[in-house]
Amino acid sequence: MPRPMIYGGVRAVWVIAMFDLPVDTKQARRSYARFRNALRDDGFTMLQFSVYARPCPSDENAKVHAARVARALPPAGEVRILQITDLQFGRMQIFLGKRPTPVEKPPEQLSFF
Repeated sequence: MPRPMIYGGVRAVWVIAMFDLPVDTKQARRSYARFRNALRDDGFTMLQFSVYARPCPSDENAKVHAARVARALPPAGEVRILQITDLQFGRMQIFLGKRPTPVEKPPEQLSFF
């Protein structure tokens, strides 16, 4: 069983942003790129196309990053924001074809600025 990240007695939380955005016009592609860049600038990592995740040291911190995603929303398309515990994230099953692969490891230490 995966071992959860714990910071100062608090379990870590992952914020996951999943989105389907239009890219049929030049303006839509710009909005898509701005949104993706906003996620990456906020420390999100791509898990799959249109699925990005970010570890947070607490539920409060996860809410801050979820709010940042909400502020960066493009004018069109669908975006879902999900928050799960580190333990739940570690239980994810990943397959490359039919071959299982390990879950991404969270960073050893979170940076605070």
